[in-house]
Amino acid sequence: MEHNIESRDRIVQPLSMHPKKFALWLFIISVVMIFAAMTSAYIVRRGEGNWLDFSLPDIFWVNTIIIFLSSISMHIAYRAAKKDNLNTLRVAMVITTVLGAAFLIGQYLSWDQLKAQSVIFSDPGTPAGSFVYVFTGLHGFHLVTGLVFLVIVLIAAFRYKVHSRNMVQIEMCATYWHFLDGLWIYLFLFLLMNH
Repeated sequence: MEHNIESRDRIVQPLSMHPKKFALWLFIISVVMIFAAMTSAYIVRRGEGNWLDFSLPDIFWVNTIIIFLSSISMHIAYRAAKKDNLNTLRVAMVITTVLGAAFLIGQYLSWDQLKAQSVIFSDPGTPAGSFVYVFTGLHGFHLVTGLVFLVIVLIAAFRYKVHSRNMVQIEMCATYWHFLDGLWIYLFLFLLMNH
């Protein structure tokens, strides 16, 4: 009898995850795989020659600072939600959304800087430029989905649906936003080191 009680006390509960969080992590893994494949293709293609060297747009530096600041404001929003500080939550979410939109505008302007160097997407003589357009465009697309997610959570925050007892939405939003920030920093460093 004692042995059975001890056995039951030692049973470890299985780890569980909210189904939506699990789906988000699967999506993040698939995005990581896409960008890993693309950066590998970049390295292979560069090794084949016929590679145009050009300067990365200066605005990439500004964008990196902007997206880093947006990650900080997202973390502030998350911590505010945990503490039921709803005013700080809303302000930080608005700041994150504005910074995310500023990043997208910066990415658009970076394409103008590339065009000013005669680096265009469809030129077969400049595959390096095509890669930069694809990297920034695909990241920008995912950032748009992140902005939509931010707006959804921001609306929920104004409706008092985000607080310490209802954290799933903001946890998922923060995870995705931090992932997008980290992905951009990875891409920027990759391009700096392999340019």
